[in-house]
Amino acid sequence: MQSVVLLGRMFRGSQLVFSTCPLRAQVRLNESNSTQARWCRRNLAPNLKIYNVEKVRTSQSQGNNQGRWASILVSLCSEGGEPAFLFTLRSSMLKGRHKGDVSFAGGKSDPSDSDVVATALREAREELGINVSTESVWGVLKPLRDTSGMLVAPVLANVGRLEELSFKPNLAEVEEIFSLSLSHLCDPQNCGYTHFRTGDKYGYTLPVFRNGKHRVWGLTAVALDRTLKLLIPSHLQ
Repeated sequence: MQSVVLLGRMFRGSQLVFSTCPLRAQVRLNESNSTQARWCRRNLAPNLKIYNVEKVRTSQSQGNNQGRWASILVSLCSEGGEPAFLFTLRSSMLKGRHKGDVSFAGGKSDPSDSDVVATALREAREELGINVSTESVWGVLKPLRDTSGMLVAPVLANVGRLEELSFKPNLAEVEEIFSLSLSHLCDPQNCGYTHFRTGDKYGYTLPVFRNGKHRVWGLTAVALDRTLKLLIPSHLQ
């Protein structure tokens, strides 16, 4: 029988003491209508135009934009009163190059999805077994592009206190559910950048978060890095 490692038993056992992230107290997760939530919604609102324009452009050129877009739910949460982010470890039984990788809940759009937010919330429900309301959404970051060329919408939401969530993970897709605290992610010893080459020349640079149970890299790390820069100005330094 398959089993999934849930964060309560797995993460607390490996948690270490890290230095406090500067301006960490500015991130308030207690209420969906907090000052932080209102600030994010106001600053992220213009991004919705990007998705609306692309939806119209694609529907005019192809007749259907479904399948071209994907969404991920960048899940803010709190554990023991401390701000954190919620992650999954993709099942090693999945096909494709991303099996066993750390990710946010997410996937391709479905014809029944009204927009990119609906896609992210549906995927969280299907993968994690939790219902995240639209009131918990703080906004949508600018789109990312994965290695296949698909555009991915990072939807930022506050899912609340982990102690109050009851996960029912899809074992065919999710191997572990775990969290990483904001203080851990902002510690300079735990975050950095990887430089990639294209042929014999410099190609590109991507962020990476390490020293947790699992390394956070790739598109998930890019979405996380952009979110941290949005929430915590000192992360830009």
